[in-house]
Amino acid sequence: MAIPWLRVLDAAVGITSLVRRVSGRPAAAADPGLGGVSAWGGGQLEARLAGVVVAALKEAFDRDSSRLEIEREQIDAERRRAERALRLELLRQAGDRELGRLRLLAGVALASWLGTLFFAGGLAAGGAGARIALALGWLLLLGALGAAFAGQTRVPRSLNRVADRPDHVADTSDVVSSGTAVTVAPWMILAGLAAVALGVLAR
Repeated sequence: MAIPWLRVLDAAVGITSLVRRVSGRPAAAADPGLGGVSAWGGGQLEARLAGVVVAALKEAFDRDSSRLEIEREQIDAERRRAERALRLELLRQAGDRELGRLRLLAGVALASWLGTLFFAGGLAAGGAGARIALALGWLLLLGALGAAFAGQTRVPRSLNRVADRPDHVADTSDVVSSGTAVTVAPWMILAGLAAVALGVLAR
């Protein structure tokens, strides 16, 4: 709670005026011969009172400034904690998105490979070119499946590596990157399906 400085200063001025009225002038008016002594005593009392008031105000100012400094440090700590939590949440969401893409690629690769099994009997009974195309297509599809699985294992490792120091991460996409798996796996699936299709045509 802030200290009402204006009220404190008003009270100090009021006390000074009261002391001046009570101790200074009546004594001088009662005995003109002792006016100098009374004025000197009143001035000394006023000086002491002013010193006490100034010391109290200085102590209050120091206490208030130290309290404000502590509150400022607490606000900075809370802000850093909130930024760290936000960065960790962004990293987690980016990791979830990357894992979702990799799982989708793995599912497409597996479904494509299972789909080629319908043509496996006819291609195996065909010529050497059809069998080579089928083998190449299966190799590419299984390679895409393996790349997707490898990417899924890489994402959690990269997230765990930066979990203790998220403040040093500039871009979350660089941290949760699964390497070349997301780039290579779709092309491998496409090439594998194309190889199987060529084998069907060449049968």
